[in-house]
Amino acid sequence: MRSAVFRFYGELRDFLPPRRRGVTFEQQFFGAPSVKDLIEALGAPHPEVDLVLADGEAVDFGWAVRDGARVAVFPAFGAIDVGPVSRVRAPPLREVRFVLDGHLGRLARYLRMAGFDALWERGARDEDLARTSVRDGRILVTRDVGLLKRREVTHGCWVRSTDPTRQLAELVRRFDLARSAGPFRRCLRCNALLERVAKVDVAARLPPRVRERHDEFTRCPSCERIYWSGTHRQRMERTLAAAARLNSAAHRTSA
Repeated sequence: MRSAVFRFYGELRDFLPPRRRGVTFEQQFFGAPSVKDLIEALGAPHPEVDLVLADGEAVDFGWAVRDGARVAVFPAFGAIDVGPVSRVRAPPLREVRFVLDGHLGRLARYLRMAGFDALWERGARDEDLARTSVRDGRILVTRDVGLLKRREVTHGCWVRSTDPTRQLAELVRRFDLARSAGPFRRCLRCNALLERVAKVDVAARLPPRVRERHDEFTRCPSCERIYWSGTHRQRMERTLAAAARLNSAAHRTSA
């Protein structure tokens, strides 16, 4: 039997058992598996990995692990410049769009609230989520590590928290979303971009109190749901503000 020495850095340690976090450890294996296969066998899905060094040299996911090799595995570096080193992560998508698994409905609503294109369907199958991610160029967001290990998935994110507001803060930090947010421009129900509509065109559908107090409205062109600046918007603003505070706190902690 052969063996190699591994160390996982940064957020990739979240995928390891506690005894292997922040330390170098030996991993035994048979034959000559690819470094991608061993990394995923150890727990980390490939879309979360940005750089792999083997004996100090950058390698791709197909590199066959050698007996006695020393392997360092890194997550995304963000703003840190690592020079001409070859990364294994797929190139960034030209447009940041998401598809979320069926357990993340509240997060999908929050992303839409912040103005981001977020597909979500209750009960969606893993194969359909992976297919949509690849076909439409969307980041697959999930709490299911196994889903991110599907071979066809190139862009994905495992959210650590189980709290939707903290999950939103994670995505804002991970994909630098703060600068491109456009709150209240998407339908929370069906994800379509909202359109401004004259009050006279929707007056018959408004509750009397809303008709009396408000003059500006938007409407979803898909489901025709009507939006206005009421108490529901105030609650959404508080949610977005809470996510922003969590994101700022995380930046201060990591600085």
